[in-house]
Amino acid sequence: MVGTLLGSGSPPPTSPLAKPISGSWFEFQHHATVEGVDWNPALANFTSDQWGLKIKEIAETGMEYLVLMATALYYRSFYRTKIFPAWRLACNDPMEAVLSAADKYGIKFFIGGGFYGAWDSPSIVADPVATKKRLQAIDEITRLYGHHKSFYGWYWPNEAFIDRHFSNEFIDYVNTCSRLARQLTPRTHVMIAPYGTRVAVPDDEYVRQLESLDVDIIAYQDEVGVRKSRVEETSAFYEGLRKAHDRARRGALWADLEIFEFENVVYKSALLPAPFERILRQIEAVSPWVDKILVYQYQGIMNKPGSPAFCGSAGSTRLYTEYMEWLKTRE
Repeated sequence: MVGTLLGSGSPPPTSPLAKPISGSWFEFQHHATVEGVDWNPALANFTSDQWGLKIKEIAETGMEYLVLMATALYYRSFYRTKIFPAWRLACNDPMEAVLSAADKYGIKFFIGGGFYGAWDSPSIVADPVATKKRLQAIDEITRLYGHHKSFYGWYWPNEAFIDRHFSNEFIDYVNTCSRLARQLTPRTHVMIAPYGTRVAVPDDEYVRQLESLDVDIIAYQDEVGVRKSRVEETSAFYEGLRKAHDRARRGALWADLEIFEFENVVYKSALLPAPFERILRQIEAVSPWVDKILVYQYQGIMNKPGSPAFCGSAGSTRLYTEYMEWLKTRE
């Protein structure tokens, strides 16, 4: 239906409150091979020029922020460090490539402080070995890339499950990382993106936890793509969180919208672009309550037709086209 509407020159109607997408998560390799099967091989073969072209392409959509998910993954790094061996990629220094391009095209990067251990282990936030490596990486990344004007902030990627409230271990993890980051890069911003949005209880205890978290931005996952939430539910979740953030008077409230769907079984099949009709409803549901909307994620799920830095399934060009057509209606 959406394709028919767009084809006839009539983009789907939208609420005047609907916010455009301000940014996206970003990665050099997707952590789950089966999920990223349509783009991991392409990313591994990207040249420095292609990384730059991908940043330019994203900037052309009007997106302002990119969130680098991982500076290390599976005990290999995406920059030159003694912590881990380097990933075998066609581009020798992908971090320098994307940050240099971001400098040129006006993109603001949040740099991920992970994963310096088993990315999917709940104990990684408190593990002393992983903690030491994380802090070493924050120091090294600052020295190597801190001169870039696009180095806008930090992202702590070991995601919290908000089981009604945050765990004390997660709060300690965040505050430990933020303490060093603010010493080394005092002008940067710190962001986290927890899940469990549907079960968060934004009560007095939650407000106290927000006050204790040393972060500037919390981008809550809407969990629609992973089938934990229905679009019809999410507005109420974010409304409650908005009230809690207003009471705490700290931590901007952003959304992390999942613009993908699984080809088959959740977490065990490829990620594909969701229909734009669903994504638009996701945008409209959270827009009244959040300051900005980010998505997971442009790479692999959206591609400009004819992109020389193409990565993803064929359907990614349709989603790009439909989103850009909708965006024109807001001008």
